[in-house]
Amino acid sequence: MKNLSFIFVTLSFVALLFASCTKTDPNPVLTVEGGQIQGVETPTPGIVSYKGIPFAAPPVGDLRWREPQPVTPWEGVKTADQYGAAAMQVTWDPNSFYGREWRASGSVPFNEDCLYLNIWTPAAGKIDSKLPVAMWIHGGGYREGFGFEPEMDGGEDWASRGVIFVSVTYRLGVFGFFTHPLLSAESPNGVSGNYGLMDQAAALKWLRSNISQFGGDPNNITIFGQSAGAGSVQSLSASPQTRGLIAKTISMSGGGLNPAPGTPLDTAQAVTKAMMDYYEKTTLEQMRALSFDELTKMTNDYAATGQRVGWRPVIDNYFLTGAFGETALKGEIADIPYMFGFTANDMSDITKPVGDFGVLREQQGTPIYAYMFTRQLPGDSSGAFHSSDLWYIFHSLRHSWRPFTAGDDKLSLQMVDYWTNFAKYGNPNGQTAGQWVPYTASTPGFMVFDANETDAVLTMTNTPKFLGPSSRQ
Repeated sequence: MKNLSFIFVTLSFVALLFASCTKTDPNPVLTVEGGQIQGVETPTPGIVSYKGIPFAAPPVGDLRWREPQPVTPWEGVKTADQYGAAAMQVTWDPNSFYGREWRASGSVPFNEDCLYLNIWTPAAGKIDSKLPVAMWIHGGGYREGFGFEPEMDGGEDWASRGVIFVSVTYRLGVFGFFTHPLLSAESPNGVSGNYGLMDQAAALKWLRSNISQFGGDPNNITIFGQSAGAGSVQSLSASPQTRGLIAKTISMSGGGLNPAPGTPLDTAQAVTKAMMDYYEKTTLEQMRALSFDELTKMTNDYAATGQRVGWRPVIDNYFLTGAFGETALKGEIADIPYMFGFTANDMSDITKPVGDFGVLREQQGTPIYAYMFTRQLPGDSSGAFHSSDLWYIFHSLRHSWRPFTAGDDKLSLQMVDYWTNFAKYGNPNGQTAGQWVPYTASTPGFMVFDANETDAVLTMTNTPKFLGPSSRQ
């Protein structure tokens, strides 16, 4: 009898051991550049989030105004449960239109140490899953914003549709786009500025090397962004430094085929040098010793003298060989699927630039998908203002003060489906033909996104109606 009991206990132990060995851990410890990390299971079953993963060394001290450097290793298992700091920037005025719209919080930490990314995945540790990946680049005029603003809270919705969602932070303003001859002389590439774009490229390269740990396909990475984020994805699509890293691009309110040239590096750094000389800051040691507040005050005071300095991407013939439009005309942008669009009350009417880009891409072999978001947001008379579509592509309506309707929710779900389908297949309809057809010379169609109280309203038209910039912007 004792022998039978022993055999029963032994078999039970073996069965439990076998079950524990064969059960897949939904949140395993992963090994990435820098060390080991573990995520956090989200309220959505099967989705794990990883917040605040460093993709480059902190760009502080002597690394300020340098190309992003390799990740600083850490010891032990990092629990990726907190966002990294947002890039240094001037805090939003909570009484401004966008301050109220996004409910900007003064509790968001701003720091020069800001090179972090965030991942939501349904396939943590499943290296053979090879799911499509979408990397989000936030807007904000290259001087403000961060990737975890409430309206961008879409990681779980995207991941639940089988697309790994990634958001990144990058250097902004004076730390992201500062140029100077001394910095160019110091650089191994002979350039300065474009640090924010180089950060985004470093995040792409990190994903290429590490995303398989999260179940992602390193050869199927879509980049998408809005406003300055859209300008960024266009720059990345045109850069020789990111060739082969990008599978698809979505540009939201970022222009189209605008062949006007960008600012050359020599011109930009001459202006910045004049400002530094004005303040008798003539060495890199002096410049790197300045705080963000000091640099901001210097820039504002210098502008009061009539000499304006802006912080934006420059044509440096290293990262950017030309503006997106002229590079596209030369056939030197990435030969991949593109989606371009904007809102009916956007900053300006880019119907023609988007259409021109569509015709060009048709000639080059890969037609684009074009859209206009026309939903007049409920709650006031602001309309379909610049950035209003963000609530919809992330299905983040719950974070807004606006009295959204059932129709808004349906429109949002449809747009998330379209955006994630594009990330999967390069076709917003999915694997088969659908209502949204590519833009061509013979079928110059825009998908128009609208809603009423009860339903989404989707139409294809070759004459989308731009209603003029919102007076609230």
